[in-house]
Amino acid sequence: MKIAILSRNPRLYSTKRLFEEIKKAGHEALIVDHSLCDLIIEQNGPSIFYKGQPLEGIDAIIPRIGASVTFYGTAVVRQFELMGAFSAVTSQAIVRSRDKLRSLQILSKNGLGMPKTAFTNFSKGGEKQLIGQVGGAPVIIKLLEGTQGLGVVLAETKKAAQSVVEAFHGLKARIIVQEYIKEAKGADIRAFVVHGKVVGAMKRQGAEGEFRSNLHRGGVATVIKLSRAEKQAALNAAKALGLDVAGVDLLQSDRGPLILEVNSSPGLQGIESATGVNVAGEIIKYVEAGVRKMPTLKRDKNQ
Repeated sequence: MKIAILSRNPRLYSTKRLFEEIKKAGHEALIVDHSLCDLIIEQNGPSIFYKGQPLEGIDAIIPRIGASVTFYGTAVVRQFELMGAFSAVTSQAIVRSRDKLRSLQILSKNGLGMPKTAFTNFSKGGEKQLIGQVGGAPVIIKLLEGTQGLGVVLAETKKAAQSVVEAFHGLKARIIVQEYIKEAKGADIRAFVVHGKVVGAMKRQGAEGEFRSNLHRGGVATVIKLSRAEKQAALNAAKALGLDVAGVDLLQSDRGPLILEVNSSPGLQGIESATGVNVAGEIIKYVEAGVRKMPTLKRDKNQ
């Protein structure tokens, strides 16, 4: 098989590990910078040019699309799909998961546990009501476009929360306000899902005095055995968003596991280091199975 990893940086741990596992499985591996792809759309059908040359005969792609290039990155994934390539994560699922508000709406519709969340337009004077809707201070205030813990604020008092909401609204920045889950104690769980199975899980503990547990913010990861409820919550969240490869972030609360976020391009370094599981290898096995299940005519057309 000819498998392309869509990544802007070949030196990233996740990209290197996927490349290694593709080669180890006996396939041809390519790293394609999706930001350098040209999409050709015409009556003869869709095609892709990369650095001036046509990209042909790709059996499967593994998208590693950064948040800053979601629009163009998903357009490239969609083009590959239309050309008959199997995608480890579909373009539509990436779009769903990247829109934090939309993904929370979908999870809510599916009855999944989550911190109570409020979203409003830039209504002047509506800050008190917004904070009250999630149970009052302390609250978590998040930029909808934020990643890796950036743009996330813990407001410990009602006055502080109002000030932060007013400041964001003054900048016309879209935010959500969420209830603060005190019993989580600055920790969360990352469950790594591959094709309907949790292949590994780690608990991330925030640094001293830090409520965010992201490894990019200095958090520490340790392996954890999930409860049946936690495992089911992770699988249900990935399924609701149509993601066959996902990093599901959960909080442990007094009322059970709560979904924080579902990541369509989860990093491999933290989970592989904490668990010792060959997660990259699991993704490649899933991709192999996915290509084999595709109609032969569709594959031949691409070759």
